[in-house]
Amino acid sequence: MRNYIQSIRTTLNAQVLISRLWTIIQRRSISLSNIKGLILLIIGYLLSPLSWWNDLLFNLPIAYGFGYLCSLIWPNILLSAVITGYWLSNVLGILLMQKGVIEVMQNQPTEGNLKKELLTGFISSTVYTLIILLLLQFKLIETPQISIF
Repeated sequence: MRNYIQSIRTTLNAQVLISRLWTIIQRRSISLSNIKGLILLIIGYLLSPLSWWNDLLFNLPIAYGFGYLCSLIWPNILLSAVITGYWLSNVLGILLMQKGVIEVMQNQPTEGNLKKELLTGFISSTVYTLIILLLLQFKLIETPQISIF
């Protein structure tokens, strides 16, 4: 059920984005800001927890690299640093998606407060993480059981 809802959400997000892109192409008003926003959106989606397949290809290698670098300084924290790196890569993905959508959807460039935007994105990402943890804790959603062998 969870994967079905995620696929619907992803499809709807993709449809909105494609609709917006088609409008931009029709107007021939593709700007550097739109291209930058699309790149940020794509990278953010690849790092975000919205797609189930990205962990093996992106988030886990980034998390392991973060954990390995931290374990060079503090030898006993590899697992904790990997978990922290994984969470940070997901938060970074959500922040990049948020920034990308803002870049693509805004018609006119506006002065933004970077500190406020980062804080808002960080808080919303943390709330998202806490909601998922609560849903898992109360067994309202289940973690997927993947057998490799």
